Amino acid sequence: MSTLNGKTILITGASSGIGKAIAELALQNGAHVIGLCRSVENLPDGVVPLACDLSKPAEIASAFASLDHLDILVNNAGLAYLSPISTGDPAQWEKMWQLNVHALSLCSQKALKLFPENGGHILNISSLSGHRVPPTGGFYAATKFAVRAITEALRSELSLAQSPVRVSSLSPGYVDTPLLNDYFEGREDQLAETRAKVKMLTPEHIAATALHILTTPAGVEINDILLRSSDQAV
Repeated sequence: MSTLNGKTILITGASSGIGKAIAELALQNGAHVIGLCRSVENLPDGVVPLACDLSKPAEIASAFASLDHLDILVNNAGLAYLSPISTGDPAQWEKMWQLNVHALSLCSQKALKLFPENGGHILNISSLSGHRVPPTGGFYAATKFAVRAITEALRSELSLAQSPVRVSSLSPGYVDTPLLNDYFEGREDQLAETRAKVKMLTPEHIAATALHILTTPAGVEINDILLRSSDQAV
């Protein structure tokens, strides 16, 4: 088993939810952690702040240009709105695509230039919605199917180039984070009912699984892990 001790890890959206839990666990395991987000004031103590609006490619480019080395990138930042294809708000589609897909791809491209010669690791925090389409939130699912395709495309490209960089994803079901407040906006009663019926995963559950992926021995590449609460049927 390898370790995070002494490694530099950049986490997008590290100021809350899953990203914050991963940042805290990475710090506990000896990593040098950089938090790339807008709300840097909410980062855990010990995380190096790197202010960036991930919806703006120029700010992403500037943020990565300020770095000289990375070992791990965790693409965690994301948006989730209940926005069907038939009736959804195109403005919400644009916001989700920009953050969930475009920013993730751009951060990955920039990180590759900062990894050491013996390889780095990219971990994309995806969703079960990248593997099945729920009856609501159709466009969100489309962005997560895109993340699944991007993850596999990048893995294949790097393999063809004989690069030692590893690419993984992690696809959880319901996780009790602030993201749910956006997804269930206007349906707060349904969110309360879901919380009452389903014991959701916590950000700490996802962080522990992320740590498992990031500390596998050299030569082992976990491509994706799907996980859900045992209370979540689909």
